[in-house]
Amino acid sequence: MAAQEPSPPSSLEGNKPGFPKKILANNLEDKHLCNSCQKILRRPLQAQCGHRFCSFCFNKIVSCGPQKCSACIKEDLFEEPTSILKQGGAFPDNAARREVEALAAVCPNEGCTWTGTVKEFEASHEGNCDFMIILCPSCKELMRANEQERHNERECPERTLNCKYCKEPFLLKNIKAHDEICPKYPMICEGCAKKKIPREKYVDHIKFCSKFKAPCRFHVVGCDTSVEKEKIHDHERQCSYEHLNLLLHFIMGIKVSLESLQPQSLEVASQKLQELHQSLRDLELKMSQLGGCVAAPVQGACAPTLTTSFTPLPSAMGAALELQLQMSTFENIVCVLNREMERSCTTMEAYNRQHRLDQDKIEILNNKVRQLERTVSLRDLSIVEMEGKMREMSAATYDGIFVWKISDFTKKRQDAVAGRAPAMFSPAFYTSKYGYKMCLRIYLNGDGTGRGTHLSLFFVVMRGHSDALLKWPFNQKVTLMLLDQNNREHIIDAFRPDISSSSFQRPVSDMNIASGCPLFCPLSKLDSKNSYIRDDTIFIKAIVDLTGL
Repeated sequence: MAAQEPSPPSSLEGNKPGFPKKILANNLEDKHLCNSCQKILRRPLQAQCGHRFCSFCFNKIVSCGPQKCSACIKEDLFEEPTSILKQGGAFPDNAARREVEALAAVCPNEGCTWTGTVKEFEASHEGNCDFMIILCPSCKELMRANEQERHNERECPERTLNCKYCKEPFLLKNIKAHDEICPKYPMICEGCAKKKIPREKYVDHIKFCSKFKAPCRFHVVGCDTSVEKEKIHDHERQCSYEHLNLLLHFIMGIKVSLESLQPQSLEVASQKLQELHQSLRDLELKMSQLGGCVAAPVQGACAPTLTTSFTPLPSAMGAALELQLQMSTFENIVCVLNREMERSCTTMEAYNRQHRLDQDKIEILNNKVRQLERTVSLRDLSIVEMEGKMREMSAATYDGIFVWKISDFTKKRQDAVAGRAPAMFSPAFYTSKYGYKMCLRIYLNGDGTGRGTHLSLFFVVMRGHSDALLKWPFNQKVTLMLLDQNNREHIIDAFRPDISSSSFQRPVSDMNIASGCPLFCPLSKLDSKNSYIRDDTIFIKAIVDLTGL
């Protein structure tokens, strides 16, 4: 009699590749590695060819259709159809899974002192380690998991802030650019010194602010004085002489430009000089009428200066009036252009806000797509699991008698000798529909005292749905047989359970410790010419005595 101690299955789903090799505290063995990702097996599946794969890796390989087993090709053992990997072509290797999950493990993250088993690592520590190195999705900086919150709130240069004025989100690096365009940003009026004027209302404010300094209307001809709006009329009255002097200089420049473009005869020039002289006298007369404070300088000092310092120009007053009219037109055009510019800036800002909203919607949709992809992957794994359960149910019997057909015996024997698949489990069978649930476990190269010399066969009591209604411990006689396919000399071994053994108590995990015959059949009987193997197939039969049930 021999015993095998399994590890209970984990409740986590196999939606990840293998464990990193660094987690093993002891030396790593090749039998613990996935033949695809070359990492430690996670939820191992054993293909028909005997090679083991992580559940995630196997489903990824066959997701695009049947594939050739790369491990078989590498080992020069490729053989169709057993070396073809396809959906439903692998079964959960619970023995390898329990063996891996019981291995001692350490956390691979630097600075973490956690220790335990692989099963405990997966259930409670993997993905939850405070020392795990993660990548900031915004600035791509690497950090430990326990530093992520502080990084996101205080350190990340790509973190998003909300403007305290307009409440719109923006990146930290764009804070100055945002302040330049924020419609709610507080501004200070340069005239009245009023504070906290929103930028969007600043233009309207300065239009009506009496303290705001604006350029003199004669700035186009050279007056560089800026005057508060409420004092603009006083400035124009006090500086009328200076404005006229600047205006005459401006007109003189225009005259010189015109003469350089269109030279005229001396007679025409003389005639225009006389007309300009007359116009200048009329202008002096009008200036004398502007006021008492201005009249004296104009009549005393200004008249000689005007007549002696400037070249007279005909129709000077008319030209000045026409120029003033043009200036007024230009001012109106500039005002219209300013309003259009403000409207364009507002529209552009609205487009930018809409663009940001569209980007957020796109990110939300991308997250939904990734979530749906994960859901589909989980559904695919559930379907594979359901297919396995359906195959198990179709092979089950309910009368205590079970015949197990093992095909491809030679190849499976080679896998057992090589250590790739030392043990195999049969489908479950029952003593009745609501009776005991059982299965067989076979070692084609022996186990324990029979390793390398005998075929070892064990009986396993499994946890069933009706265990609460049954009598425990299990106490029914069990007969194990290797069938002679000529029906002459079957190899038979029988035993009655030891009711004190934990192997026959009510199961508290998926299956109890296996019990049976490590020296069931000498391998020499199977190596020589015999009638137990035919068409590379053997048959194992189990009979459970139903007496007393």
